[in-house]
Amino acid sequence: MYSQRQRTSSEMLGNVESDPEYRLIVDANALAVDVDNEISIIHKFAKEKYQKRFPELESLILGEIEYLLAVKELGNDLDQVKNNEKLQAILTQATIMIVSVTASTTQGTFLTPAEKAQIDEACDMAIELNNIKTKIYEYVESRMTFIAPNLSMIVGASTAAKLLGIAGGLTKLSKMPACNVQVLGSQKKTLAGFSKTQMLPHTGYVFFSQIVQDTPPDLRRKAARLVAAKAVLAARVDACHESVHGEIGLKFKEDIEKKLDKLQEPPPVKFIKPLPKPIEGSKKKRGGKRVRKMKERYALTEFRKHANRMNFGDIEEDAYQDDLGYSRGTIGKTGAGIRLPQVDEKTKVRISKTLQKNLQKQQVYGGSTTVKRQIVSGTASSVAFTPLQGLEIVNPQAAEKSQTEMNAKYFSNTSGFLSVGKRTT
Repeated sequence: MYSQRQRTSSEMLGNVESDPEYRLIVDANALAVDVDNEISIIHKFAKEKYQKRFPELESLILGEIEYLLAVKELGNDLDQVKNNEKLQAILTQATIMIVSVTASTTQGTFLTPAEKAQIDEACDMAIELNNIKTKIYEYVESRMTFIAPNLSMIVGASTAAKLLGIAGGLTKLSKMPACNVQVLGSQKKTLAGFSKTQMLPHTGYVFFSQIVQDTPPDLRRKAARLVAAKAVLAARVDACHESVHGEIGLKFKEDIEKKLDKLQEPPPVKFIKPLPKPIEGSKKKRGGKRVRKMKERYALTEFRKHANRMNFGDIEEDAYQDDLGYSRGTIGKTGAGIRLPQVDEKTKVRISKTLQKNLQKQQVYGGSTTVKRQIVSGTASSVAFTPLQGLEIVNPQAAEKSQTEMNAKYFSNTSGFLSVGKRTT
């Protein structure tokens, strides 16, 4: 009844789990899961039986249905691998070539008629179950665009139906976190004999969806996380009966594809950039007469300039004779002997006025004494050179004594005040 009539979104009112067709979809999806498990058991049985004839075939063909169809077609005759049209419809040309080469060198033995009959019966049963599962999925997929259009837009109708069936409904799926949705439908390692695609850890229905399988193998886990996160958001939109035509789901799918394309882009080419300009504040530079005088005072002297200068073509002599390469430059090489250059007044050492007076006083009195004045009396003398008489013995404190006597009249501690009368005319 439901497969012949298409319903509209206006016919569904209230909670989606209360709709009878939704319950039918959940039951059909659970039945499809049971059929898939039965096919896996049959695949295990046929693989154990057919190992006697062609033990290498299970490692060459990993798919369950493809393996069973190939076993039914080959049987005991392994020479018909190359030009078999039915195998070409099931397997790729590369797989057929590998199977043909391996079949020519296999060590298997022929099957008995009873064993071959058991294997053929198992293959027919698995093929019939696969056809039933295909019909169930066709119905479920045709209704998933009505039940969960946004979720179906991201992961596909078949994967969306599986997620709803194992989660227990659309409302429960919308309440689950993305990390739990990612592992829905994962198989444990104790289920030995199932296909190798179900043996991957932490992988569920989302991992085997079409959008995840289209990405490179090294990015599939990242893609599964992205798809699971967007699938939960799409399920919440569907649970609220919003975006019945799947616009939000299509937008989520475009976001996932953009992120996956970004992950697959090659790394950008690294260019060698010059170092940035250092962040330094402007220094304060003073100018004027004082700064110019200071620069002239600390400028390089003529003597140092001659020491740093070298004549072209002259062999320098090592002054220290120890191969240090020290030389006096051009000092004394322009004339006979070492002649110092003229003293520059700009770089001449400045003498303060106080020091200049002291030096002049020492020159007048013939130098200063090394004896303390508090101990030695004023008769201490020293030898002075005069331009008129040559050597002369003088008293260096005579001038100071006469000055003290002159000041004693007005600044003495013992003299009193002097009375000055009025001047009469």
